[in-house]
Amino acid sequence: MRTYKMTISYDGTRYQGWQRQAMTDNTIQHILEWTIGRMVGYRVQVDGSGRTDSGVHARGQVASVKLSKLYDVEDLKDALNRSLPEDIRIIRVELVRNGFHARKSAKGKKYEYYIDCREKPDVFSRKYCYHYPVKLDIEAMRDAADYLVGTKDFTSFTDNRETRDTIRRIYSIKVVRAGDKVRITYYGSGFMYHMARILTGTLIEVGAGKREASNLPLVLEAKDRSMAGFLAPARGLFLRKVYY
Repeated sequence: MRTYKMTISYDGTRYQGWQRQAMTDNTIQHILEWTIGRMVGYRVQVDGSGRTDSGVHARGQVASVKLSKLYDVEDLKDALNRSLPEDIRIIRVELVRNGFHARKSAKGKKYEYYIDCREKPDVFSRKYCYHYPVKLDIEAMRDAADYLVGTKDFTSFTDNRETRDTIRRIYSIKVVRAGDKVRITYYGSGFMYHMARILTGTLIEVGAGKREASNLPLVLEAKDRSMAGFLAPARGLFLRKVYY
């Protein structure tokens, strides 16, 4: 068996997230497994670097799959792209060492969240931005972000109460304004269920003057989801890159 690493870009708008589900075939993972399986003639298992929620997009999702033959990686990429729907694209295929696993081998991830602050949403980016028509205080958001950087217990920033290991390390959070739009970039060791979106909702509340940046240490210490901000909509979130 040979192990192949795939870098994948997708528009998550019409899909029920990455993870295969018993009740629907409309997931990125299922579509990839079905497409690859039809091409090679047997069932395959595609392992992603992590789950993305329903409606979340990816510019650099990574997955691994084991195949019985040695394929030319460019031919394999092209063959898959001819069969995949137009909102899922294989950006790159690499032959990697056996033992590589897209999730278990990952060292870090980068997410980007886009916010449109103009009065009316931009016609062309409205599906990929959260429309929040308030002028945000970028400096206050940056001050708040500083409290979130480092190795911390992020229990307050996940909607999964069953997660046992809630310690994560965030290496950096960058808040950038470009005209009427704001981009928040998160780079960390890993992110729990809804974590990036709850972090975003919390920072937006700071930027809108609904909470103080200095309140963030208390939110972390509380280990209580109700203390953190709202869950920002999925459509503004992109998995940008996975690090190995």
